[in-house]
Amino acid sequence: MIVGIVGKANVGKSTFFKAMTLASVEIANYPFVTIKPNHGMGFVRIDCADKGFNVQCNPRLGYCVEHNRFVPIELIDVAGLVPGAHEGKGMGNQFLNDLNQADALVHVIDVSGSTNEKGEPVKPLSYDPANDVRFLEIELDHWYHGILKKGWERLARQIQQEHSLVQRVLAKQLGGLGVDEDLMKLALKEADLTDKVVIHWTNDDLFKLAAFLRKKTKPMIIAANKIDVPGAYDNYERLKNQFPDRIFVACSAESELALKEANKHGLIKYIPGNKTFAITPEGDAKLSDKQKTALNFIKTNVLDKYPFGTGVQQVLNTATFELLDLITIFPGGVNKLADKDGNVLPDCFLLKKGSTALDFAFKIHTDLGNNFVKAIDVKTKRALGKEHILQNNDVIEIVTSK
Repeated sequence: MIVGIVGKANVGKSTFFKAMTLASVEIANYPFVTIKPNHGMGFVRIDCADKGFNVQCNPRLGYCVEHNRFVPIELIDVAGLVPGAHEGKGMGNQFLNDLNQADALVHVIDVSGSTNEKGEPVKPLSYDPANDVRFLEIELDHWYHGILKKGWERLARQIQQEHSLVQRVLAKQLGGLGVDEDLMKLALKEADLTDKVVIHWTNDDLFKLAAFLRKKTKPMIIAANKIDVPGAYDNYERLKNQFPDRIFVACSAESELALKEANKHGLIKYIPGNKTFAITPEGDAKLSDKQKTALNFIKTNVLDKYPFGTGVQQVLNTATFELLDLITIFPGGVNKLADKDGNVLPDCFLLKKGSTALDFAFKIHTDLGNNFVKAIDVKTKRALGKEHILQNNDVIEIVTSK
């Protein structure tokens, strides 16, 4: 699973990325700082299954703090873009190509209105961020439309002459974007093209088809960044009312980054996603008055003010568990929760909601799936068949024939 961090230049994308990963990326106040995509590991936060067994887990990947498990997912921060990206303006072509691999998108916008359409700094509240919500979706729709139109006359003739199934040919054309025959069939129905002869399709028909497929294959959440700037919250509320079908989360990537850096250096104790932090004895001795004032500003103007604290953790969790509809499953044994090295519940897998016990077996290893006999719910000790639908945070043992 890969989540793409996207948006206009200079809205705080790289700050958001670094806040999620603590990766070393260049951050500056001018357009196109990010030229090549940055790859890193972010973490979704869940309630760890170890709490129910009164043990402390030892994650092989990620980490666990006070029974809050942080499960790794891959993030990619791509080059910023400007209107006309699909025509190659700015870093447009590279931006769109880099997005091919993303399963979901986090669209970072400057909700304070202090970055214009070109990605240049302007006076706060002087630019309407609603323009950014619209233009990114338009650019992505044009991108899909361009791929669909590539060789369109040839495809249309092939479908007409060979009586090929429309959804099969077009799904192959967009296969690199995660489009399969079932999704294409649904898209054709939504665009009222099921009974329309292919050679009679208009450019508008193709664009409508492309827009639907983009929404399905690149689901998006909007990170309303720089929420701590005075007046930004009013913009945030207005955008939620203006775009009721979008998901917005108010956030301050700069605040999250400051808290994580301070926690990393032992100056404060902070768990990502929490609405509180505590200055440590070491921090009390080392932090300057200016730094303590900055931390107090974050506490008063961000953590105490907004329902999800800095909002950064909530953005990633929402992308994972709502947009992509995933659940977490732990491998474990009824008689032993630890692996051969003594690590307790070392692994946690992300699976699509509705996954079966057999799906989980194959997710761990092909041999487990091929030799599946049954699964056992470690919490209840109940035997499960291969078609059993797993629930979020299940701990499952796989029993095989060898």
